[in-house]
Amino acid sequence: MVTSTVGSKESEIITLDEYMRNPPEMEWVDGQLLEKNGMTTKHGRVQGNLYFYWRNYKVYSGQGGPVYVDAPCRTVERGRKPDVAYLTPELLEKFGEPAVFPQSFPLIGEIISPPDRAEEVIAKSQEYLQSGGQEVWLVFPENRLIIVTTQDTRQVFVSGEVVSTQKVLLGFNVAVDELLA
Repeated sequence: MVTSTVGSKESEIITLDEYMRNPPEMEWVDGQLLEKNGMTTKHGRVQGNLYFYWRNYKVYSGQGGPVYVDAPCRTVERGRKPDVAYLTPELLEKFGEPAVFPQSFPLIGEIISPPDRAEEVIAKSQEYLQSGGQEVWLVFPENRLIIVTTQDTRQVFVSGEVVSTQKVLLGFNVAVDELLA
C-alpha cells in the first residue's frame, strides 16, 4: 500500500486486488480510494426506506435473497459500494458472500446527493449494467424523481407516480412520494 498527497489530503493508493481482499469503507476508482461525499440525513433516510421496502418485498413475495446497504462489489476495473443492493438467491448460491461481490449486484439503488454530478452518476449506472447488473435505480430526493435504467430502457418516475422494478425483484412497486417520505 502506498500513500499520496492530493491537495492537503493524504489518500491511500492500493491495487484492485488489495481492495477485493480487504475493502475499506470507500470506493476504489482508478487506483484511488474515494469517500462518498454529500451524505445527508435525507440521503440516509431515503437509503433506509429503499432498503426497508426491497427487503420486505423480497420476504413477502417469497423471492428470497439478501438486501444490502453499502456492500462492496467489483465493476469493470473498479470497486464500488452501492447505497442499496439486492442479490438474487441464484447468485448468492453461486458466489456466496465474499468480502467484495465479484460483479455488480443485479438490482442497485444509488441515492443521489446534491454535490453529485449528473454525468458521473449516469456513467456509474452504466458501469453497473456493464458489470453484470440488470437494473439500477438513481434516486434524486431533492428533485423527487427516480430514474430506472436497464440495458434496454430508461424510465423516469416523478412525485405522484408509482415506480416499479423492471427486471429484478419482479412485481415490486412503491409510490415515489412514499419512498421519499
